[in-house]
Order: sequence, then structure tokens, then C-alpha cells
Amino acid sequence: MSQDIIVIGAGVVGISIAVELVRQGYKVRVLDREGVAAGASQGNAGAFAFSDVMPLAAPGIMRKAPKWLLDPLGPLSIPPRYALQITPWMLRFWRASWQDRHDASVVAQSTLMDLAKAALERQISSTQGEALIQRDGQMQLYEGEKQFRASLAGWELRGQHGIKYNLLHSADEIAEIQPGLDRRFTHAGFTPDWINTTDPKAWVEHLARCFEAAGGQIERCTVHSLATEGAQAFVRHETGEFRVDKVVLSAGAWSHQLALTLGDHIPLETERGYNTTLPEGAFDVRTHLTFGNHGFVVSRINGGVRVGGAVELGGLKLPPNYKRADVLLEKAARFLPGLDASGGTQWMGFRPSLPDTLPVVGPSPRAQNVIYAFGHGHLGLTQSAATAELVGDMVNCSTCAISVDAYRPDRF
Repeated sequence: MSQDIIVIGAGVVGISIAVELVRQGYKVRVLDREGVAAGASQGNAGAFAFSDVMPLAAPGIMRKAPKWLLDPLGPLSIPPRYALQITPWMLRFWRASWQDRHDASVVAQSTLMDLAKAALERQISSTQGEALIQRDGQMQLYEGEKQFRASLAGWELRGQHGIKYNLLHSADEIAEIQPGLDRRFTHAGFTPDWINTTDPKAWVEHLARCFEAAGGQIERCTVHSLATEGAQAFVRHETGEFRVDKVVLSAGAWSHQLALTLGDHIPLETERGYNTTLPEGAFDVRTHLTFGNHGFVVSRINGGVRVGGAVELGGLKLPPNYKRADVLLEKAARFLPGLDASGGTQWMGFRPSLPDTLPVVGPSPRAQNVIYAFGHGHLGLTQSAATAELVGDMVNCSTCAISVDAYRPDRF
């Protein structure tokens, strides 16, 4: 058994992997430039979205994209000064939206979600984390018959992949599950098995404490490059280097930069997500609310309310545009008439996204002792426990619980 492993990245995916590896008896050190849950893992909506098997790159998406992209505050936008840089990624995204690629992505996503659901329950049990879990379901909301009918094919596809759901056909039916919504929402789909955490940051911190209690180490450290020589891997940072048996790269939106130091070109882009978190008592949120046609969600976080979402493909360097968070909050106030929208805290985070909406999970084509585990987009929390188990199998050179062919780093 290889004894020394470094995991780069202390977000939910990296920490979950570290917990799994130390559980298996490895000596594990986690490196992160900012610390535990300092990035997208702290500010997300807190959802384990196992029913989200539909990729963003769906047939017809490019017909909608021009209208969205022209609206700087719309559900999908690209800042004009970033448009040229992201063009190669958008071409891959367009190809991934073709029916053949889309159908394959749905199968791969569903397979990973099935594992993720079971793996999460194992993780909750092994870390005694049930107190941080909410099991209140999720509701997708539609304004009128036309929107609802347009969604039915997607619901049928979810059903084919074993996802339980109930379709609601009136504002009164909706109110039985979630009172207080504007009656413009006449239809909905409810997924009862949907799970949230009470606080995504607290969840990752809980996992990190379990990791350290089992003998793992977490250090703040900025990694600059990776290299390998024979059976050894080198992790080079600002003051020196670590020499270990294996490296797991799970650094979120920065991962592709380190992969490039090994010679691997992986088309990772950044979905910049925005939200506002309102204090306790802002609204009685009883289930996770998804306003899909408006590109945002409302969830309960520590008794308060988090309003966030949308996709801004703007890279890592452009300054945040918090008007996007303002727009989402204004919409939420209209859709939830009793919402107290005062006293909120705004946030922006970087979600690492690949054109086909699937993560990269597997060894580097150029260095078999470096395993990649990144690119989960807005599903990092959801798929973290499954990714941890898959990486554990790869480190052990065991057969993985599912086929990992669809997540290969070299598939592009």
C-alpha cells in the first residue's frame, strides 16, 4: 500500500477524498492556498441535487444562448471582454449539446448520481453527520401551462433513470408543500428524495474535523506545479516541494492550471455563481425551491434564506458583478411576497465546469500517480462522496464501483 498521498484542494471534493483515503489507512496531507471550504464549497445552495441529471449543454441550448448572452444580468451570460477567450470552450459546449453527446452525458450523470446518493449515506453514517442534513425535498416551479409542458420530457427522462417525482397542477397543490409563493406559479415538479445540508461550509468543516481526528493533516500552501519521476510525484510550492507516492488534484476552478504543468490540456472554465444569504426569519422555506426559467434557487441555510444561482462564464480574474445577486434577490422578493429581503450578505464563487457538464475523475494521461478529481460545476457537493469512493478505488488499483470511462481526463 502506498503510504504518502497529497490531496490538493480543501473544498468539499478534496476533503471528502481525504476522509476516504485516511479511512483506508493512507497517510494523507491536504494542501489548500486558503484553507477549508474557502471557495465555492462555502457559498453554494447546500443541495445534494441527485435529480439534476440534465446537462447544461442540452439540445436547443444554443438557440436560447444568444438572447441570454446579450443580457448581462440574465441566467447565462458572458462578459464581453471574456468572449474571445472562452470561444474554444463554447464550441465544445455546442458539440456537447448535440443529441448523441447529450444522451450519453445523461446516462453518465445518472450513473454517477446513483453512486453519489448511496455514497453520501455512507459518508453521513461514518462521520455521524446527520445533524447537518435536511431531508425536505425540492420543488421546480413553472409559470403557466406552456412552461410546464415544455418540462415534461425532462421529467419523463428523470423517471427513466429511477428518480422519484410528483407533478403538481395548481397553485393550491404547490401551497400544500410550500405556502407563500406567488400564484403565478401554477405547476411544479416535486422530488421528495432531494437532500440539503443545513450549511455547506459547516458540512465541509465537519468532514475536515473527522479527517484530522483520523490522523490527516491540513496545511495552507500555494502549489505552483506538479512533476513526476518514476514512482514519485513532486508537489512544488512557494517554499519547496513535497515528494510523495500519489497526488490527487482537486483544486476546483484552478485545477486545470496545475494539470497544465504536467502537459495535460483540460478545457475547464469557471461558472461564477452569485448569491445573497438572508438572516433567520426572512421566510419560512420548507423545501428547496428551483426557479429554473429564471436561473436561480432559494434554500434554507442555518434557518435563514440563501438566494442564488445563474451562470456567468467570466473566468477567474474579472471583478464580481454583484448586480447579478441584486437581480436574483429582487426576483425572489416578487416570487415570495412575504420575503424580508433586508440584512443580506452577498457572495460570489467560482464553480469549475467542463463543456459536457461531467467531471474529470481519473489518472493523468501523463502521470499515472496523479489522479484528477475536479470539474463538477455546480454539482461538487452532490457528487463529492461518490468521487471520493472512486478515487479510493483508483488509489487501491481496485475495480471502480461504476464505469469511469465517461469521466476520463483525456476524453477531450
